Amino acid sequence: MSMLTPPGMGGQYKITGDKYPRMRSNRGRRKLVFAVVGSATALSLLGWGTVQLIDVFTGGGDKAGAVGTAPDCTPSPSPSASQQPVKALPKPGQITVNVLNATPRSGLAKSTADELKKRGFKIGEVGNATKEYDKKVKGPGMLLGAAAATDAALPVLRTQLVGAQLKTDTRTKPAEVDLIIGTGFKALAKKADADKAMTTLAKPTPTPSQTKQGC
Repeated sequence: MSMLTPPGMGGQYKITGDKYPRMRSNRGRRKLVFAVVGSATALSLLGWGTVQLIDVFTGGGDKAGAVGTAPDCTPSPSPSASQQPVKALPKPGQITVNVLNATPRSGLAKSTADELKKRGFKIGEVGNATKEYDKKVKGPGMLLGAAAATDAALPVLRTQLVGAQLKTDTRTKPAEVDLIIGTGFKALAKKADADKAMTTLAKPTPTPSQTKQGC
């Protein structure tokens, strides 16, 4: 049998007979790469699991941090009513009331004026309502005054007649107002109830508690 030398071998290998030397395949290299990658992956998983166990036993993690930095949601104390300025309202003796009857019932203007006088109000004109309002006021009554009386004389007088309508006109005297008796009028509010309403009117409205940002 002849001896052959495969080309490219540089004469390093000699082949005798009908058997050829086997070359190292790429299979071994692939196994080596897979082994390295697998080891790296296993180490990564082991490290991640260790961190999770530390967080469990030490209370760490994002949630714990969020709880530790939670804002203080205790409401800020608001100024008490006694610390706020009391609304300056005129006293009944500083208000002049014209009592006008817009109903077909006679005597209502005088009897109402007499009662208001007993309660400390000054009484001006007493009589029938003008044509503009006569028999046209459907409720218990209407309180008519200057625009400046909206937050002064008119609400004070309204404590004496529950359900009275407030209206302003062009007069210039804020302390002089009209009480026009309507067809739904029965009587003035009871004095005790009127006094209570007057006290409530003079009290300031409490400021609501301030809510802190982030709560």
